[in-house]
This record gives sequence, structure tokens and C-alpha cells, in this order.
Amino acid sequence: MKPQAPFQASVLTLFPEMFPGPLGLSLAGKALEEGVWALETVDIRGFASDKHRTVDDSPFGGGAGMVMRPDVLDAAVAASHPPGTPLIYLTPRGRLLDQPRVRALAEGPGVSVICGRYEGVDQRFFEAREIEEVSLGDFILSGGEPAAIVLLDAIVRLLPGVVGKIESLEDESFETGLLEYPHYTRPDPWNGREVPEILKSGHHAKVEAWRREKAEEITRERRPDLWARYESGKKKTKS
Repeated sequence: MKPQAPFQASVLTLFPEMFPGPLGLSLAGKALEEGVWALETVDIRGFASDKHRTVDDSPFGGGAGMVMRPDVLDAAVAASHPPGTPLIYLTPRGRLLDQPRVRALAEGPGVSVICGRYEGVDQRFFEAREIEEVSLGDFILSGGEPAAIVLLDAIVRLLPGVVGKIESLEDESFETGLLEYPHYTRPDPWNGREVPEILKSGHHAKVEAWRREKAEEITRERRPDLWARYESGKKKTKS
């Protein structure tokens, strides 16, 4: 049987020295060493055409900051992006990243991630290429590199063989449409606080029912948006 090709991750960045960073440690780092996935960093400055390796310029129409040039970025993508894999640009104006999208990416052959800097990227670059704009949330980072590390960590941990017990992935927040239930371990008691008796009962069906109840309770209280989506999904299933 032909061995499965590793998941190929390519990061286009002005700071390649930021990688692998945390991705070289723990589960992701072990999987990288074992060849479960591969990481390539592409220095965007290497595709600038002038002696100063200029990658940005002042914005037309005026305004603060600088804008990344479309010609330099396009050359970097043309030289490094494997056809048929998603090309993602991390930006606050993108579609909010969620677990279903992460799982879909993990099921593919790889991904190329563009890390922006400065005020952003010339809009014509997005018009010229099929680029998926993705956001991690309603906040601003100094650049796309930390976001790329988060995205790749989320993907890599779903690759076959990276996490020991597949059950631990199935019960996580967002996998069932709910936030995760509370966890407990030894010592018991601790600091005057007891572990719920149901978790020590050995009755698996009751434990599962308790966990589902707590997951629903936490989701309803903390994430009304997720709860509404979950309730809507249940209604569709019944109809």
C-alpha cells in the first residue's frame, strides 16, 4: 500500500523565523518530526524586484500606514502555492473560522496561509486570485503570523495519528454544536470541593446524560448564538 502523503502547510510571511515556533513543540512538533505533516515557510521579501526588497507602499487616497504590494505577493504565491489546495489570507474582515472549516481543511492535502502586515493588502491581489479570507475573531493582531500558528495547530491536531484517543476529539467543544462539559480528576475532595457523585457512580449512561445536560447548560448561558443554532438543528432533525 502506498504511504499517505503528509499534509503540506505553506506559510507566506515577512518573518519566516517565527516558524515553526509553538508548532515545533508538543503534539504538533512530534507529528512534524514524524512526517505526518510538513511545513514550508516562504519569505515574501524574496520576491521583491528592487534592491531594497520593498514589499509595501503608501496607500492611494492617503491615510495612515502602508499597504502590501500585489505584485510581490502574487509572485510569492505563484512560486509556492500548490494547485488544488486552499489559499487562505488571515484578516479581521474574513469569515469567522469554526470547527467544521478546520475539519474540512484537515481532510484535504494541505493549505497555504498568507500572513499580512501593515494596514493590509492591495485589493487587486484578492480579485486576481481565489483567496479565502478567514478571521479568528473580532480583534486585531500585529500581523498574520500568530493567527497562522493558531490555524495550523487547530488543523494538525485533527490529522490521523496526531491525537492518541480519537474519542477525545469527538467530545470537544463545537464538535457536537455545544461547548464542552466540565472535567474533574483527583484529588477528591479538593479545597473543600467534592467531585459530583454521578461521575463516580460507574453508570456510563447516567454519566453521559449528565455531561450532555451540563454541556447544554453551559452553552445556553455563555453562548446564546451557539445555543440558538443547536436548537435549530434539533428542530430540523425532528421534522
